[in-house]
Amino acid sequence: MRSREVPLLLRYRVAPSLALAAVLVAAARAEAPSLFGFGPEAGATQRALEERFDAGLDPALLREWMKRLTAHPHPVGSPFGREVAEFVAGRFREWGFDTSIETFDVLFPTPRTRLVEMVSPERHRARLAEPALEGDATSGQTAEQLPLYNAYSVDGDVTGDLVYVNYGVPADYEELERRGIDVRGKIVIARYGGSWRGIKPKVAAERGAAGCLIYSDPRDDGYFQGDVYPKGAFRGEWGAQRGSVADMPLHPGDPLTPGVGATSEARRLDRGAAATLTKIPVLPLPWGDALPLLRALGGPIAPEAWRGALPITYHLGPGPARVRLKVEFNWRLVPARDVIARLPGAEQPEQWVLRGNHHDAWVNGAEDPVSGLVALMAEARAVGRLAREGWRPRRTIIYAAWDAEEPGLLGSTEWAEAHAEELRTRLVAYVNTDSNGRGFLSAGGSPSLERFVDEAAREVRDPQRGVSIAERQRARELLDAAPTARREIRERPGLRLDALGSGSDYTPFLQHLGVASLNLGFGGEDRGGSYHSIYDSFDHYSRFGDLDSAYGVTLARLGGRLVLRLANAEILPFDFTPLADAVARYAEEVEALDRRLREETEEQNRLLREGTLVTAADPKDPFVPPAPRPAVPYINFAPLQNAVERLRASASGYAEALSARRGKPIDLAHRQELDRALRAVEPALTDARGLPDRPWFRHLVYAPGFYTGYAVKTLPGVREALEGRNWARAEEQVAAVAARLEAAAAVIDRAAERLPTAP
Repeated sequence: MRSREVPLLLRYRVAPSLALAAVLVAAARAEAPSLFGFGPEAGATQRALEERFDAGLDPALLREWMKRLTAHPHPVGSPFGREVAEFVAGRFREWGFDTSIETFDVLFPTPRTRLVEMVSPERHRARLAEPALEGDATSGQTAEQLPLYNAYSVDGDVTGDLVYVNYGVPADYEELERRGIDVRGKIVIARYGGSWRGIKPKVAAERGAAGCLIYSDPRDDGYFQGDVYPKGAFRGEWGAQRGSVADMPLHPGDPLTPGVGATSEARRLDRGAAATLTKIPVLPLPWGDALPLLRALGGPIAPEAWRGALPITYHLGPGPARVRLKVEFNWRLVPARDVIARLPGAEQPEQWVLRGNHHDAWVNGAEDPVSGLVALMAEARAVGRLAREGWRPRRTIIYAAWDAEEPGLLGSTEWAEAHAEELRTRLVAYVNTDSNGRGFLSAGGSPSLERFVDEAAREVRDPQRGVSIAERQRARELLDAAPTARREIRERPGLRLDALGSGSDYTPFLQHLGVASLNLGFGGEDRGGSYHSIYDSFDHYSRFGDLDSAYGVTLARLGGRLVLRLANAEILPFDFTPLADAVARYAEEVEALDRRLREETEEQNRLLREGTLVTAADPKDPFVPPAPRPAVPYINFAPLQNAVERLRASASGYAEALSARRGKPIDLAHRQELDRALRAVEPALTDARGLPDRPWFRHLVYAPGFYTGYAVKTLPGVREALEGRNWARAEEQVAAVAARLEAAAAVIDRAAERLPTAP
C-alpha cells in the first residue's frame, strides 16, 4: 500500500537525494488518510512508528508466555499468583519500564466446609468436584486448585424445601408469585445465565429464601450447545463455574474498605457490616449434582422458557425435595499484587495513558485472563523496543497487570481508590482487555472515543478474512440485525462502541473516577464451557481458543495503536458528537419506557376491572391474580430534552472548531490547556453524590444494573427509578442527569474556545 511508503523508507534507511526523498514523503502524506488528533506531518510519523511497533510482535512469544503463566492455578494470594506477578514485572523491567508491584491487603474467603445434601424424599450427597481429564495436563493439580465455591457467600447451615427459580432474576420470582409459590424459608436452585451470578442470591435473599444453589444447565452451557470437553469445547457433567457473588452493583473492590484503598493503614469495616457480602449461603453445582435434586422436585411444571436440557420434566416445587446446604469459610486478608509499569512522557509527562489486564485466575485461567494478558505483554514489549531505539511518547504510558479481578475487581479498584485524586487530574484514558479469543471484535466504551477506535480498527487486519477488523464486525452486525435495524447500520459512518456496565477492570476508572475508558477483545468463534473451571487450561485454549495466537497479536496491534495514538496525539482524539448521539438515544429510550409502563398499567387495570385477565399457561396451575396498580403519573422530561439539545450543539461546535484549525500549529502551553479541558468532559458526567442507594457509582450515564450486575443500564438513575415505579425519584434523576449534561456541554464549549484559530 502506498500509505506504507514512509515507514518502508525509514525501516530500510533508503538514501535517495534529498529532493527525491522530500517528494516521496510528501506524496505519501498526501495520499494517506488523516489521523485523528494529528497534523499531516505528525500523522505520517505516527504511522511509521506503528509499522515499527507491528514488527516487534511475535505470536510464538504469546504462546510461550501462556504456557508459563497457566502452568499452575494462580488465584489472588496464592504462591503461583505471586510468581506470576513477579514474572510479569520482570518482563516489564527487561523491556525498559519503570516497574513496581503495589500491594493491597484484601478480604478473600476460601472454603473450609461445603455440603449439599438432599435429605428427602431420598438421600443424595453432591460431589462438588471436577475430575481430572486425560488430555488436560493441568486438570489434576487438585492440591493447588480452589474447590467449587462462590466467594463472598456468608457462612451458613440451612435446610429447606427446594424451589426451582429458573435464572433467579426478579421477573422469575414474579412468575412464581403468580403461581402462588412462596420461596420464604426455602432453598432455591437457579441456573447460570440471565444475569450475573451475584444477582441470584441477592434476589433470593430479598424474597426470603434461606439458601441458594446455582448450577450449569447443559442447554446454556453444555451438550445442548456442542460436544463436551475433551471431545469438544463445552462443559461436561461435572464441570462447574466458580465465581464471586459479592453485590458488585453496590460497589466493587475489597468489601471491608469501600471507597478507600485497602492499604495496611486503611480503616476496615467489621465483616458483619460489609454490604457486599451475601445475606444467605450460596454454592455452585455441576449439572451432575443438580440433576438428582431437580428430578425429585414436584409441584407445577415449569413454563416452557424455563426448561433446560436435562433428561427430566422440569418442576417448580416446592419440595418434596428437601435439601441441606452448609458452607463455612476461612475469612483471611491476602495480598493483591498489582504490577505497574511506567514509560515517562517526554513532553507532557503529567498526562497518563493507562492500559490494563488482570493476571489472577480462579484456576489456571488460560482464556480468563491469560489470553488477554499475553496480548498486553506483547504490546508492552513492542513499545519498550521503540523506546530503546530512541523514541519517547509525548505523554506517560502506564501498563498495569491487576491482581484480584476475579473476586470483584479488587486490584484495580483498590489502586484507583488509593490514587483517586492523582488519577482525576492526570489520567487521559483507560484501555482495558480481559479474555480474548477467535472471531469478531468486541469494543465498548466512552462514546467520545468512538471515532478514534473506529479509525484504528479500520487499519488492523483480521487474520482469518484479510479485511479490517472493523469491516468484519460491521458485516456481522448487518447479518445479525433485524431488517428494521440494517438501514441504520449501513448509514452509520463507523462502528458503534457498546455501552459499558461492569465485569472487568474498567469499572473503577469509568464509573467511579469518570475517566474515558475502553474495553476490547475478540471472540464469537471460540465458544465453550471452560469458564471459571479447572478446564480453562492451556490444553483447552490451544484446541478451541486462539489456536495460533493470531488474535492475540491482532489485539496487541489494536491496543498498541490506541495507546500510542493517545500518548502521541497533538490534540487528544475525543469526538463528542457520538456522545451527544448516544445520550439522545438513551433519553428517547427512557421516555419510551415511561410511555410503555403507563400503557401496560392502564391495560392491566382495565382487564382486571373486566375480569378477563388470564396469565396462567396451564389452567390447572395455581394462579394468584395481580393487584391493581396505581396510575403512572406524567414525568417532566423537558430538562433532559433541553440538556440533550445543548450537548448536541456543543459537540457540533467543537467539531467545527476542530475542523477549522486543521493544519494550524498549537504550542505546548495551549495544548496542555486544551487537553485539560478535553479530559474534563467525562468527569463532568459524574455526580459526587453517586447514584441512589449506591453512591460509589458516580457516572450518571453508565452503570451496571442493580439487578443485572454485568449488563449496563444507561441513564441508570432515571431508568431504574422508572422500572421500580418510583416516580418521585425518576423526576429527581431527570433533573440530576440534565444538570450533568449541561455541565459537560459547558466544558466542551471551553475546549472549543481553546483551539487555535490564528493562521
